[in-house]
Amino acid sequence: MTGKRKSLSFLTLLPLAAAIVAACSDGKMQPTADYAAYVDPFIGAADNGHTFPGATRPFGMIQTSPVTGAVGWRYCSEYVYSDSIIWGFTQTHLNGTGCMDLGDILVMPSTGTRIRQWDGYRSPFEKSTEEASPGYYAVTLSEPGVRVELTATPHAAMHRYTFDRADSAAVLIDLQHGPAWSEGQYHSQVRECTTEWVDSVTLTGHVRNAVWVNQRYFFVMKFDHPVLSADTLPLAKGEKGSRIVAGFDMRPGEELLMKVAMSTTSVDGARRNLEAEIDGWDFDAVRAGARSDWNSYLGRIEVTGTDEEKTNFYTAYYHAIIQPNMIADVDGQYRNAADSVVAAEGGEFYSTFSTWDTYRAAHPFYTIVTPERVDGFVNSMVAQAEVQGFLPIWALWGKENYCMIANHSVPVIAEAYRKGFRGFDADRAFEAIKRTQTVSHPQKSNWEDYTTYGYFPTDRTPAESVSSTLESVYDDYAAADMASLLGRTEDEKLFRRRADFYKNLFDKETQFMRPRLADSTWREPFNPSQVGHSESVGGDYTEGNAWQYTWHVQHDVRGLIDLFGGEEPFINKLDSFFTVELVTSQSDVTGLIGQYAHGNEPSHHVAYLYALAGQPWRTQELIRQIFDEMYRPEPDGLSGNDDCGQMSAWYMFSAMGFYPVDPVSATYVFGAPQLPRVVLNLAGGKKFVIEARGLSEENKYVESIELNGKPYTLPYITHADIVSGGHLIYNMTSSH
Repeated sequence: MTGKRKSLSFLTLLPLAAAIVAACSDGKMQPTADYAAYVDPFIGAADNGHTFPGATRPFGMIQTSPVTGAVGWRYCSEYVYSDSIIWGFTQTHLNGTGCMDLGDILVMPSTGTRIRQWDGYRSPFEKSTEEASPGYYAVTLSEPGVRVELTATPHAAMHRYTFDRADSAAVLIDLQHGPAWSEGQYHSQVRECTTEWVDSVTLTGHVRNAVWVNQRYFFVMKFDHPVLSADTLPLAKGEKGSRIVAGFDMRPGEELLMKVAMSTTSVDGARRNLEAEIDGWDFDAVRAGARSDWNSYLGRIEVTGTDEEKTNFYTAYYHAIIQPNMIADVDGQYRNAADSVVAAEGGEFYSTFSTWDTYRAAHPFYTIVTPERVDGFVNSMVAQAEVQGFLPIWALWGKENYCMIANHSVPVIAEAYRKGFRGFDADRAFEAIKRTQTVSHPQKSNWEDYTTYGYFPTDRTPAESVSSTLESVYDDYAAADMASLLGRTEDEKLFRRRADFYKNLFDKETQFMRPRLADSTWREPFNPSQVGHSESVGGDYTEGNAWQYTWHVQHDVRGLIDLFGGEEPFINKLDSFFTVELVTSQSDVTGLIGQYAHGNEPSHHVAYLYALAGQPWRTQELIRQIFDEMYRPEPDGLSGNDDCGQMSAWYMFSAMGFYPVDPVSATYVFGAPQLPRVVLNLAGGKKFVIEARGLSEENKYVESIELNGKPYTLPYITHADIVSGGHLIYNMTSSH
């Protein structure tokens, strides 16, 4: 851990820990340890991880957090750990993404002479004054002399400002602010803004803005002291978002409390959210409730290991369940993709579905650890599909942003059905899948070309032709799997045939997945190390190259091995993949071991392919190397964007010794455990205990495996084996 930041001491945590009561997966209440003490929200908050350190609740709508910058890719989460100036504190954030949005309702306490320039309220701060833990963030602003503390409920944020001096205390409320790609966009992204002072302590408002999606939010903001003055700052050219400086009569050492609730539906919706979640002014009670909420989830996994290992694990767990976000109001109303206010099925509607990233490991993680959320995720995806005509590609605040390729809501739904989730209408869900995979929609699909040629031809596809083919093939396989379970024979035949389209892009001469023209010839020239990225350099690959995408056949590894001519040439190519050097400046392709890029998702399953090709020891070596090099309990400890929990989910699965190479299959391929003991506290009071006997720095290889007291020789474990409860033992050794 870095010694620069201030952590909560153990003595500080004792009163909170004593008060914490956690809910197990089956809803029974029992005391629990303070697992939240091992979470460090600063991990990943350097340039590359794009995490934020502020306060939020599991799957909550609100993420209240500091802003140290807002313009350019570096500031997708509005915070970089090395910065020394704070602009203010916003109420919504994205976790670990490579694009930006949200960052709504910036507030900044100040003292001294009123400033008419909106950016004049920024303040330096000392890193030693920063604190962050689940549901809580604090920092001291040097210039105005204000201690700022933040906490949150699912739909509301609560702030506490302690003024060291009280010469003209004020709070800047900036509704123009929001992270943007450029200065021009920063000053033009707000399209509508209305506010109203309802009384001397209450401001309400509505803002419509557009960066990644066209977003509407409504808010109610309340103070515990009367606002004595409300000065409106002048707007720059193109700006429509109000900036208000609210003045207060404060004495030195006095606290000003502020709470703000948000809604997608209306001011009344925001008011109901606030009344339901923060009806009083007890900041410490809200903070304790947030920590209790976090522990009720974190306590579902008990890990044994060093403090550093626990910090890595529980912080990964924390990051994984920040999202998807439940954006329906407390009464179940939400604003859908058609901009209409509707009632959510079952009272829940989730968004922030970064499925290109999260279908790989984060959603499989939810099926084990937060199963009560899975049906709600599926229902939300299907509801959005029925409004916009196709399943969400990348859903944010109930809207589609079309980011990334293919449509990996399809495998998320198919995986849930394969694993036995039945809290959604399967036929209705499959109709959404079939329509998504067969009816071309405005962006990211051209099924006419795909079915005519058996791939996306590079000369008929604007960019990412190879990646789009391979990723769509996996979605087709997922559709076929669900069709088979539903007895839809003709649909299954259609999608099974399409699930073989990956073979059409494999060049046996070069042994790479290559871009192909409509006339079936290969595109020339061909450089397998050239990195493609549709938003910057173009190309036929998505944030990757031919080396990385050649392995993107998650559903048919045996078929891919056969294309290579057997296990020996397949393994020889894998060996080259992890040794041939890749030189690239592409920001999303990081965490390199040869051509392997752990900082980006297409590589995440590849180390496990050795285990399916007869060399499990090589998988075991690589997992240890990735753990040692790519995950450290530091702000710069992640090798790439956390990507809404996917990077974190990879870590947790791999720590337990297995990984969902093919999530829809409901199996997990064995690697090597990295912790001596993990206990999964499952739904219904069941437990699945994982032990790594003899695990050490030298003993990184798995000699044998036992399941429930019997030898186990398959290269994978099933989902059913895990969620039924049981005891998995790895016997570790120093050689393979």
